[in-house]
Order: sequence, then C-alpha cells, then structure tokens
Amino acid sequence: MRSIIQILSAAAAISVNGFAADLTSARIHVTVEERSTPGEPLPCLVFWRDAAGKSLRAEGLPFWRDHFASTGKFTLDLPAGRYSYEIERGPEYSKTTGQLAVAAGAPEQRLTVTLDRIVDLQKLGWWPGDLHVHRPIDEIELLMRAEELYVAPVITWWNNRNLWAARTVPARRTVQFDRNRFYEVLGGEDERGGGALLYFHLDTPLQIGAAAREFPPMLRFLKEARTQPAAWIDIEKPFWWDVPVWLALGQADSIGLLNNHVWRDGMLDNEAWGHARDKSKFPSPLGNGYWSQEIYYQILNCGFRIPPSAGSASGVLPNPAGYNRVYVEAGPQLEPSVWWRNLKRGRSFVSNGPLLLARANDQLPGVVFQLAAGKPLSMEIAGDLISRDPIDRIELIRDGKIERTIRQPGGRFNFGKVEFARGGWFLVRVIGEDTKTFRFASTGPFYVEEPTQQPVISRASVQFFIDWVRERAEGVRLPDATQQAELLADLRAAERFWMERLAKANRD
Repeated sequence: MRSIIQILSAAAAISVNGFAADLTSARIHVTVEERSTPGEPLPCLVFWRDAAGKSLRAEGLPFWRDHFASTGKFTLDLPAGRYSYEIERGPEYSKTTGQLAVAAGAPEQRLTVTLDRIVDLQKLGWWPGDLHVHRPIDEIELLMRAEELYVAPVITWWNNRNLWAARTVPARRTVQFDRNRFYEVLGGEDERGGGALLYFHLDTPLQIGAAAREFPPMLRFLKEARTQPAAWIDIEKPFWWDVPVWLALGQADSIGLLNNHVWRDGMLDNEAWGHARDKSKFPSPLGNGYWSQEIYYQILNCGFRIPPSAGSASGVLPNPAGYNRVYVEAGPQLEPSVWWRNLKRGRSFVSNGPLLLARANDQLPGVVFQLAAGKPLSMEIAGDLISRDPIDRIELIRDGKIERTIRQPGGRFNFGKVEFARGGWFLVRVIGEDTKTFRFASTGPFYVEEPTQQPVISRASVQFFIDWVRERAEGVRLPDATQQAELLADLRAAERFWMERLAKANRD
C-alpha cells in the first residue's frame, strides 16, 4: 500500500481532462484509462450532460437516470453545442470532470481520459458490496466492473414482481466472474405497510405476490424465510414502522444504516411511510441521515449486536449501483461465504465516499473486548481516512454520543487513549462537507463486555422502542377484523418483548 501522503497527493491531483474548445467533430470516441496502465480501457461510470443539463446515453450501454456504464471505450454522436461530463469508478478512484464544445461536420475525434487509483483496498483485504440492487441481471457484470464492486445480491423478486414467475430458478444462485466478483440472482424484497425487508440466500422466492399492504403480516414471511438455513435477512432501513417487531423476533442479520434515502446528488428528505423524524432535532436536508443513525444507536443501546449494511436501490432510485456500499474485511482472496460471515461479525464499514480504516488496540470493528473485574480498559483508537471528497470531521461515537472529534481532511488519525470502566459499544464515523447529501462513512461497532457477560441495556433506549411499537399499534386500521387481530397480536407480542427487556435494563 502506498503511504498516506502518497494517497492524499493522488487524491489532490485529480485530473481534469477538458476537450479543446475548437473541436468540431459531432462523433466523439472516448477511451478511459487508469493512469498507471495506459492503453487498457478502464470500466467506469459516465455522467454526460448537454448545456440544458439533460443526461445523454451511449448506444448499447446500460443507462440509469443520469449516467451510463462503460467498458472504458464508448462513442457519442453529439449535435453542435456545449457539454459537460463526470467520469468515475467508485471511491477508490479519482473523479474526472470536463467540458466540451462541439460543432457538427468535422472528422471523428478520439479522446483519452485518465483516472488515478487513490487506494487499492482489495490488496488490504477489504471488499465492497451493495445489498440493494434492482438492475437487470444482464447488466450486472458491467455495472460491478464500472463501480469497482465485488458483491451484489440482485433483487429479482419484489412484492408482486417476480422475474422467476415464468421461468425456472437457476441452479446456480451465485455467479462468479473476473475471478473474485460475485452476484446473486435470487435476492428479494418484501416492501409493504410495515416497511421493507431484503432476503438473500433463499432457495426459492417467498410467495408475497398476492399480499396486500398490511396483510398477511410481514412477520409471517420472515418466519417462513427462517426455515431455510442459509437465509440472510436485512432490515432495509432503520426507521420502518415494524423495526421493533423484527428486532423482537431476533432474526435480523443486518440493518441498512446507509440506505437509499441517501443519494449521490441529494437526499430523499422524508421517512416515506416509516417513523417520521422530529425535524426540529433532525433538520433538512441531512436530517434523514442523522435520524437513521440515531435509531441504529438506540438499537445498539438495547443490547443488540446487528452490523450495519448499505444499499443504493439503483434501478428504483437515482443512485448508481454501488454508490452506497459496505466494505467487509475478508482476506486477500474473496470468498462469498467469508464475506457474509465477516459482515455478520461486523468487520466492516459503510460508505458513500470516505474510506475509513479504523482499529481499536489494533483490532477490527466487530471485536468484543472483555473487561476484567475492577480494572478499566485503556484503548487506542486510530486509523486511516482516504477520501476524494472534502471532510468536515471524524468522530468517535460511544454509546450513541459523540465522545471525541477530530477535524482534518484525511490521512492518519488518532483519538488517543480512551478509558472504558464499564461495558458498551463504540464506533468511528466520518462526516463530509457536502451540504446537499449525507456524505459519510461509519465503521461497524466495537463492543466492550463486562465480566458478567450480560448485555448492556439502556432503559431510555428500550422505552424509545416501547413508545414506537405502541404508536404503530394505534395506527393499524384493517377493515377485516380477523386480519386486524392477527396484525395486532404480532405488535402486542413485540410490546411484551420490549417490556421484558425493560425489566432487564441495567443502564439509564
């Protein structure tokens, strides 16, 4: 790995390849290369706009909303006018921007654009995945190459849409290509009144096509999925109404801390039909991002150890595939089973830009530190931050509160010695300077366990979810009395769980 000084120098030297203003060709052949390997086309994402801001397509290449994916070579037939472009390849590469003036009728032009690799996290054992992809299967391989993405379970069944309704489910559910890239073809999503759950590693899709908004309850299908031993269940966003119910069942494998309300160029500034935030505490435009984190911290304060995940919902919302991503430490050669196992352990960080490699006493996120009776634990929390985006601050979050803050643009950081005399959890997060979208990164939690090995449970955080589930129950109104009773039974069972947890609380 290059030194941090070299990395930051490369990030600061992002090239701007503007086309000469006197070009008169209406047909432009573009080649994108990595500076260190000239002559080799580099898969990438291209955002090409005319003077009015309209996004343009390249024929035959996957297009979504405002960008297309390229193998590194593409051709555009452009009417006379002025154009702007951005070309990028995930957060481990620089981003190139430029402008072009075109006059019709001149000979064809061939132009080369270069990107710099800022850092190669795969050489350090870190592999990025996006858990919420709605793009067509025949586009996935190019999309993953273009965004330097290595794991992508593709959503092919979602509510009443099921790609496999009229075709046979492939025997090979996970496809490997380019030696160490993997995508699944049987990802699913149940998105209805209680919120959304993502399902992976199932043998067959759940039969949710005929389900109404509130009935059958989402919990019924979650329990069905759990009969399949390999099932992975992701709570797609922390603020969905049924999150306290799903937590009570104890069956969530991960939760979307970095979710699809965070966009590349803005925010979906609401909680949809979920638990709305108090905008006086979490103001626009970035309040939704902080609200998701606040809820996640409350979950951790209740004694749950659920790792954060990330998803972009490319194919439904404006993001490119891989914009919101989770990096998992899985060793020098990627094996899907190891990636998922280490995601479960929380050896990870989520990011939509900043690359955050943090350790505590040289241990990765997800580790459980043991306190000895009567002896405080001293911890050095430090790491490296690599980012092409401007950074506002690096924060140490402890039991949901900001413990320490460092203000620096990147490079090596160190919070110094931190003392732990009692159990709890902590993580490191980075907040970018962008004011239109929530540009950030967060490690998975580190845990500190007391000698009793009993989970630390906050009364205030448990009460937060008791109030939540009661509010959800008050809002349930189904015309069928039997259906109403079943849905309320699940909510009352969840309330009992939370009341029992309140009785076990050992922290204010």
